[in-house]
Amino acid sequence: MLGALTLVLVVRLTGETAPPLRPRVVLPAYVRIAGSAPVLAWPREGEAAVTLQAAVGAAASPAAQAPVPIASVAKVMTAYVTLLEHPLGTSGPGFTLRVTPADVAEESRREELDQSVVPVRAGELISERQALQALLLPSANNIAWLLAAHEGGVGPFLARMNATARRLGMSATTYTDPSGFEVTTMSTALDQLKLARVAMGVPAFAALVDEHSARLPVAGRVLNYNALVGHDGYVGVKTGSDTAAGGCLMFAKRIVRADRPLMVLGVVLGQRDGPLVEAALASAARLGDSAAAAVHMQTALAGGTRVLEASAEDGRRTSARTAAALRVPSWPGLGLRLSISVGAPGSHVRSGERMGTVTLDASGRASTAALASRAVGGPSLGWRLSHLF
Repeated sequence: MLGALTLVLVVRLTGETAPPLRPRVVLPAYVRIAGSAPVLAWPREGEAAVTLQAAVGAAASPAAQAPVPIASVAKVMTAYVTLLEHPLGTSGPGFTLRVTPADVAEESRREELDQSVVPVRAGELISERQALQALLLPSANNIAWLLAAHEGGVGPFLARMNATARRLGMSATTYTDPSGFEVTTMSTALDQLKLARVAMGVPAFAALVDEHSARLPVAGRVLNYNALVGHDGYVGVKTGSDTAAGGCLMFAKRIVRADRPLMVLGVVLGQRDGPLVEAALASAARLGDSAAAAVHMQTALAGGTRVLEASAEDGRRTSARTAAALRVPSWPGLGLRLSISVGAPGSHVRSGERMGTVTLDASGRASTAALASRAVGGPSLGWRLSHLF
């Protein structure tokens, strides 16, 4: 009888009865590149902002970021909301619009007001793709209103544009028309940069704004007003200009650093040094080129950085640290999203054992292992005795 009791005690004391270690992430959701911010070629007037698409946050011009008219840059949100509600592949026409006599009258009225339009004809069928080309390349105001009316009416469409802006954190932005003609459609360079980031993440949108020209049913061949496209890596995105807004441009420039593809995104507003569109293009090119030149390999997270803690209910604990430094192409001051995948360590961990993976969500996705700083064995004899039954 005594032997049987001894056997039970041995099983209880040596069996796999230990509570599991529970890991906890101790780093924030993103890390900021240390160092002095680069000197960028900011415009002498208006306001501007620039970033890398994979980064968190942005660099802004010294001028105050105050809401100002943005002219046809507003059409980026019109296109983005349309594509959210009617996704379009990189090929294929999408939905179809039929032009009415009222739409023809609307085009004539806007042309008389010296707005940017494309000619339409009653009964003409325009695909979603063609409408977006007319909207984004020659910046047709009449097509902006045609798209908004197709989506349940202009008022509800504007409500969705503004709701989307709020969701993206564009707190200084107000859309009062789908074309940007109204001076009450206002935003900041930083807000529009938030939109540029998500819009250029939509493949159909990115492909459209990178087109030099398009052919429409009645208008024929139309050209992209963004003359930077196709030069020095520029791949979009949208011009805007009028007396109230000055020259405006949301731009995108592709670069490669350390064999990693990157995209510089920027916005310039309120440019007036010469013809408005040309002034915006020149300011954007100087800013985009200087931002691209500032991108170098940077240490975003040092080797040996503590990223995880793991503990059990019996008081055993350890931590995990990065096995190597994470280096990515960026510039000081920008933030990069950090993700940590955590394994299930069980109740025992060896020193140097991999407990997870740390990844910077930048182009190229730099990653390293999170290794246990010290071993953790089984629970104490006291804990086991207190959990015999």
